[in-house]
Amino acid sequence: MAGNASSTERAERRQVAALPWRRGGDGVEILLITSRETRRWVTPKGGRMTGKTDAEAAAQEALEEAGVEGFVDERPLGSFRYLKVLKRRAPRWCTVDLYGLEVRTELADWQERPERERVWLSREEAARRVDEPDLQALIAAFDP
Repeated sequence: MAGNASSTERAERRQVAALPWRRGGDGVEILLITSRETRRWVTPKGGRMTGKTDAEAAAQEALEEAGVEGFVDERPLGSFRYLKVLKRRAPRWCTVDLYGLEVRTELADWQERPERERVWLSREEAARRVDEPDLQALIAAFDP
């Protein structure tokens, strides 16, 4: 079977993500953003970064993709998988460690603002809007 493995059977890519949250009038709220290519609702995420812990890398992604800063948990809330689909590239499975990020600053302008939307939602609504079942479960169970 060597040489016949499909692109989705290659080694999974490891990524990190932030779960930006705040306490609102009705309880905990979660910030979601749209992905650049498919416009699905997602959490800020990206690759691991040399010289940064995974938690620090997740916080950096939240700043670049969602324009938020705050206190990031050093321990992941859990992990989820998704199939990363890019134009002109074969799909690839990614495993993502998710880190809670208590938002203290929300910027009016940030690096990827022209490419994304962001929205604050209840835990329940945020869980409904994301596609990945494991991420839905992590958001629904999140209790800071």
